[in-house]
Amino acid sequence: MPVFFVSPQCVTPPTISITGDLLIHIKNSLRVAIGETLWFADGQGTRYHAKITDISKQALTGRILETIQEPPCCTPRLILGQSLLKGEKMDWVIQKATELGVDELIPIESQHSVVQLKADRVDNQLARWQRIALEAAQQSEQWRVPTISPPRSLAALLDGRATGTITLMLAERLNGKSLQTVELPQDTTSSVLVLIGPEGGWSKEEVEVAEQAKAVPITLGRQILRAETAAIATISILQSRLGKLG
Repeated sequence: MPVFFVSPQCVTPPTISITGDLLIHIKNSLRVAIGETLWFADGQGTRYHAKITDISKQALTGRILETIQEPPCCTPRLILGQSLLKGEKMDWVIQKATELGVDELIPIESQHSVVQLKADRVDNQLARWQRIALEAAQQSEQWRVPTISPPRSLAALLDGRATGTITLMLAERLNGKSLQTVELPQDTTSSVLVLIGPEGGWSKEEVEVAEQAKAVPITLGRQILRAETAAIATISILQSRLGKLG
């Protein structure tokens, strides 16, 4: 059974109350009955094990049996800068990156991206991606749901980096460092930002912008992977090296 994310306002110890779409999902899709237990998370580092005591059309009520806190974080944040991909590929990357524990995902409006979001569709698309991340976080029992930030250009993303962010740029046919040996920070005050290009690869101008921003070119080896495969392979290796996987 997954961990369901709820607003902190839903928790009023010793009870928890669920309404809205999550109520409908638990009641109608999962057919949870009174007496069963579920895990809930507030997205801020606390989980609640609750026994269902009442189910109505308006709300589901549970009695909190146990409360546990998120273990202290001992690794840097991992941020995925993913160039927009066509079709369902972007959805897939968001889902799998969430399962692998990425802290934030920033869509990049790359020059070679086939998909170019119209301004009037950005809010709806962001909401959709955030739902995908929420569902993936619940299924994989994450402590927090990663943030899906608004799309931006590579230059804007690099200009807005927080202090202490190490930037890695995956690019084919560049003399990049091996992802297995490139130096990574280990303290919790740092972040690792990894940049993944679109189906058509990075443009010459984007590579120059990244070089000027001191991004470190990296490689996965001889193979030329599809953009969505490269994203997941890169995240998996990084999480393994950071001690979050394997």
